[in-house]
Amino acid sequence: MNAADDARIQPPEHDELLQRLSGISDADLSFPGHRPVKKQLMREIARVDQTARRRSRRPLFLSMAAVAAGCAVALAFTLSGNRPEEPAEAARPEPAAVQLLDRIALAAESASAPAVRDSQFLYTKTVGHSTALSEVPGGGGRMEASPTDESAEHWHSVDGSAGTTTRTVRGSETLPPDGPPTLNGPTYRFLETLPTDPDALLHLIYEDTRMQHGPGSGSTTGPDQQAFVAIGDLLRRFQAPPGLSAALYRAAARIPGVVLVPDSKDAVGRTGVAVARVHDNERTEWIFDKQTMRLLGERTIALGDSDWGRAGTAVTSVAIVAQGITDRPGQLPLG
Repeated sequence: MNAADDARIQPPEHDELLQRLSGISDADLSFPGHRPVKKQLMREIARVDQTARRRSRRPLFLSMAAVAAGCAVALAFTLSGNRPEEPAEAARPEPAAVQLLDRIALAAESASAPAVRDSQFLYTKTVGHSTALSEVPGGGGRMEASPTDESAEHWHSVDGSAGTTTRTVRGSETLPPDGPPTLNGPTYRFLETLPTDPDALLHLIYEDTRMQHGPGSGSTTGPDQQAFVAIGDLLRRFQAPPGLSAALYRAAARIPGVVLVPDSKDAVGRTGVAVARVHDNERTEWIFDKQTMRLLGERTIALGDSDWGRAGTAVTSVAIVAQGITDRPGQLPLG
């Protein structure tokens, strides 16, 4: 069985995990949810059913196991150009992952939007590592993997006018604004302008990933994997408005091949549940606190032995340890 087959199956232990997680049940919310899970899923069913009826004369029958993944499947068909009765090239999103991402979205949109001025900065501190490959001298082309400290503090200008200041063990630098903000180089004010409808948001993201990583681009990443990476980068590197954060999580639930990982650990040892995607024998995981559904960090795990390390090695792992608002670069948030 390969990764694509795994992603099509809802393991029984995933159902059990969803029942245990705080906030997964409508009756056990650890935060005030605007839309209970059941109502949200029924709305998704209605939208998927309408889309399917427009595209095919065949009746669409949704089992309860397939309900949570319905919207993601419909978008996968749209993006691949397949009709609903034709198999998609990539694995469908795992229903458990879709359910978890919707619950995470509910938690995200229940948060209060920060009151920020254009002259202020969004602060994020991360701790972690990546892995670098270098050729062993006299080793006949043999490669050696070594960890690189990726711990950093970032001060992002709210309106972009003051650029971004980054402080690492290697020193500090400030990058001035480089043209208008984009999805790959946003500002908080830019993020406020993005659509909070997950379909519209994912369409924008795929426009960029198809151009940069689609057929003829020379990239081996592919649009689906790059869309997952792009959303992860936005969620990890920037404090997005609550409505947009929720939309990003729901957009991720529509990417083919997204799966749930019951247990994961971030770069500082905190355990959580993860949403992940497998590509090129590596699994990229977004790790969440099982109680609050807050994003803890991200890691990429090697699924087989290679120059990067043995199977199970965390090739990259970054934990978010602090966030806040400051008046100037170099300043730490109050509290």
